[in-house]
Amino acid sequence: MTPSTRSTASDTPGFTDTGAAVDGVGGIGEAARARRAEGYDAWLGSLLPARDGIALVAVGGLGRRQCAPYGDLDLVLLHAGVAGVEELAASLWYPVWDAGVRLDHSVRTLAEALSVAQDDVKVALALLDARYVAGDRALADALVRTAADHWRRTAVRRLPELREITEVRWRTHGELAFLLEGDLKEAAGGLRDVGILRAIAGAGVTDALRPAVRAAHLRLLDARDALHQQVGRRVDRLVAQERDGVAALLGLRPPPGEGGPDGVGHDGDALLRRVAGDARTVRHALDDAWRAADRLRAGRRRGADGRPVRRPVARDVVEHDGELVLARTAIGARPDPSLSLRIAAAAATTRLPIARATCEWLAAYCPPLPSPWPPEARAALITLLGAGPGLVPAWETCDRYGLIDGWLPEWTRLRSLPQHNPVHRFTLDRHLVQTAYEASRHTREVDRPDLLLLGAFLHDIGKGIVGDHSTVGAPIAEAVAARIGLPEPEAALIGTLVRLHLLLPDVATRRDLSDPKTVAGVAAKVGDTTTLDLLHALVRADAAATGPAAWSDWKGRLVAELVARVRTALDTGVVPPPPAPDPALVAGPLPVVHLSGDRVSVAAADRRGLLATVAGCLALHRLEVLAADASTVDGRALVECRVQPRYGLAPDPIALGADLRRAVNGDVSVTQRLRGRALAARSEGAAPRVVWHREAATHAVLLELRAADAAGLLYRVTCALDEAGAHVRAARISTLGGDVVDVFYLVGGWPDDAERARLEAAVLAAV
Repeated sequence: MTPSTRSTASDTPGFTDTGAAVDGVGGIGEAARARRAEGYDAWLGSLLPARDGIALVAVGGLGRRQCAPYGDLDLVLLHAGVAGVEELAASLWYPVWDAGVRLDHSVRTLAEALSVAQDDVKVALALLDARYVAGDRALADALVRTAADHWRRTAVRRLPELREITEVRWRTHGELAFLLEGDLKEAAGGLRDVGILRAIAGAGVTDALRPAVRAAHLRLLDARDALHQQVGRRVDRLVAQERDGVAALLGLRPPPGEGGPDGVGHDGDALLRRVAGDARTVRHALDDAWRAADRLRAGRRRGADGRPVRRPVARDVVEHDGELVLARTAIGARPDPSLSLRIAAAAATTRLPIARATCEWLAAYCPPLPSPWPPEARAALITLLGAGPGLVPAWETCDRYGLIDGWLPEWTRLRSLPQHNPVHRFTLDRHLVQTAYEASRHTREVDRPDLLLLGAFLHDIGKGIVGDHSTVGAPIAEAVAARIGLPEPEAALIGTLVRLHLLLPDVATRRDLSDPKTVAGVAAKVGDTTTLDLLHALVRADAAATGPAAWSDWKGRLVAELVARVRTALDTGVVPPPPAPDPALVAGPLPVVHLSGDRVSVAAADRRGLLATVAGCLALHRLEVLAADASTVDGRALVECRVQPRYGLAPDPIALGADLRRAVNGDVSVTQRLRGRALAARSEGAAPRVVWHREAATHAVLLELRAADAAGLLYRVTCALDEAGAHVRAARISTLGGDVVDVFYLVGGWPDDAERARLEAAVLAAV
């Protein structure tokens, strides 16, 4: 494809209202897409001179008459070996480029086109959408007819190759149904997969394009039309900031009474839920089609008696033709309420799909679970949640047929629920299932792996309800645990895990771990080492399920250090002393500067403003401070920072070390450079907030700043505190995506209202 700027084809003579977004809803929908295709056809036809043996054929969106507002053109100039075809092609392509239309083009004879399709399955798929546009119709019809016939004859053996490249694309782009910012075209369940379904249907394997799939496809096309119109250019990724605008163009509103934690409904949430439902429909249909193709290729496995082979897998569950079905005795008897859970657990552990007819039978005839659940149902749920890689596909199959709503009535509220924190990559339902999957990696580290799996699955169940989701979710999770059949103490422990699931990372990144009050406070809330171990495993599983921005090596080390210190306090009843500082920092002549990987350590004569000086010097060298600690030992001020390059390139360590030494010794020239460079990098439009904590530290009060991250922010704030006369004993700096939570330990007692207002004003002015 040849890149170009946004389409201006509507200015081309003979081209009417296509190639650019149309104001209002007129540019969205099937009629608008067909109108754009008609406009392209007329315009391109006018560019091609009438001549035998030459035909212009469209593939892709134009071939299907599904032109997006800012879509590209995929064209084949087909010829019968005529002379001067390259000059003719140039006379056709250049007006298209000049019009600003993106173009993917080729010039081939009929034999060449079919030969390329034989070698490249992607080309073979593209030719299934081939459509005559202009020129020699008989030549174009021959390509369309022959390509379709060749695909029907060869598709069964080529489908494995097609499946392989499809799964590579899925691994790259993820699953549209569960992504908060998915690609409407390339992600699993997106528009590209509808093309795969058409190919499988064209091979005669199965009727993959059922009415539900066709309806989902049209809605996904509408969403992409609206996205193009909203952004004003070709884009397929539905990012968060565009969702509300796209939803408005589609006329979508959230259901009455539905809203986020703030109690406010979002148009974009309604859009995301609709896209998720449509993507699920497409993905489910494609999964069914792949299984049908696999059965066709492999043939039915039969025993000596000529009947299909049936292999027992679990109680009441057998494998039949590569799928799980119910044993005949289970169907004939009065159904067991735990039957659907048991077959789901078998599917997850064996990683075999459940047959469609079996899912439909379970949805229709499996009786509801009593409250509390019988032990076999609870055991099956724990097996399902702990199955590892088989959990997600088995869970999604059960959700497809409504089985999960029967197990957990709360699931209706959670399904496809968007999350408005940028560190999250999944919708809430997938995040909960993914967290259980991640928790299965840690089950051998805890005394109660069953409670870890259940707590991981329920930890965010309070989201979507007004209030702190940890607080409002705890009683809901406890009630679910009781309904599942856990004894009262274990159900209460599930509630504790949900209420405290953010405790360890919050404290580790926002508090001074050497302060005895920090450790004692966590120990009092956790209560025992069993709960501590469960929380530690849950924290890591939650972070892994959230996304790469939710965890890092430095955060993991901080959490592990906190857990170790709290464990000592719980085991011995004594809060451990703070770790000894690096001996190299507390001995020898000053200043001392150590640079090691992501760690910067400085020791200097104790004086006011040292933390600000170090922070500013790091900002000067384009280093982002992830965490920092400042303390005083025997008259020496120690500053230790975890850093990363703000723009990906590490600074020169020699220059950085020299500037740090000069700066902490009071070199005025370095200080002037710090102010000139760091102060120029203020963030715009931030809405900062200061929170005070009175009893969280020993002989100090905590000033917590929550603000948007920006280069030099730590330097500006620490300078402001220094100039306001505050003595900063220690600091804990936490960068979370695009935000920071910076906590400063101010020596002394609780300031009065006027003093707090003065310090707060100084900090906010610096932000």
